Amino acid sequence: MSATAVVRNAQDLLDEAGLRGAFLVRNLDSGEEIGFDADTQYPVASLVKVPLAVAVLERIARGELDPATPVDVPPGRITTPGPTGLSRFRHPARIAVDDLLYLSTSISDGVAADALSDLVPPAEVAAELRRLRIEGIAVRHRVGDLAETPAERFGPDDVHLAHSLAIGAGTPGQGHPVAQLDVTRANTGSARAYVDLLHALWRPSTIQEATADRVRTLMGDNLHRQRLAPDFTSDASRWSSKTGTLLHLRHEVGVVDHADGQSYAVAALTASRVPAVAQPGSEATMAQVARTLHDHLRTGTLPWWS
Repeated sequence: MSATAVVRNAQDLLDEAGLRGAFLVRNLDSGEEIGFDADTQYPVASLVKVPLAVAVLERIARGELDPATPVDVPPGRITTPGPTGLSRFRHPARIAVDDLLYLSTSISDGVAADALSDLVPPAEVAAELRRLRIEGIAVRHRVGDLAETPAERFGPDDVHLAHSLAIGAGTPGQGHPVAQLDVTRANTGSARAYVDLLHALWRPSTIQEATADRVRTLMGDNLHRQRLAPDFTSDASRWSSKTGTLLHLRHEVGVVDHADGQSYAVAALTASRVPAVAQPGSEATMAQVARTLHDHLRTGTLPWWS
């Protein structure tokens, strides 16, 4: 099957699941890639924690930060479903910088990410990306600055109303009355930009090797395994990734390292038009589409279940 047909089939699968999206899969050694809408900008939600980790670790590698430095962190005291780690703590904690990196990246703890942002603010993360010649990712805010969405103003039985607003209020130019969903105000990136970042981490040249190794480890320890992981994890491959979720947005970027030495970066950025919090079918479709693109690139065929 031709690449054009594979892409068309993937887009049809997304549409049937109520999704639109941007996908890109790249062979990290040959540079070959397949995808669609890869340059479209999306609000990236928790995906921003990967460039944050890179910026912090580059500071550590240069001797500007000590990973053992203890940081006093106030409790998040968040009780709504979703947030993890310190975000749900009720009492203050003292945690080393290196451990904050684990909490922020591997379990997607927003309070830990904000504690790191106090050390390396968004403008400095953006400057670090420019220094490393990684383009297409805009880091404008701390994670906590974008945490208050319409969903927090509704009870559990009415959260779908926030999703309806998220789905229906966008403009053709990707503006939005909800700041976290407006590409001119939110932390943003494209599938291509995140694949470029993964490429730089898995095949480092400008990024220091110690930084790249630590981020690869943190992404390999990602606890959120419900999205693309079921289709990329096996005894013969390792899946390392970071997810991002905000209202109707569901993202994941990662790398699958195969036992034969081949590695493929995968970026899946999606927006649902279904006003529901739990959408396991949509996440399964994301994985199916990503795996279809990967398998075509790796073997030139579609998987048996397509």
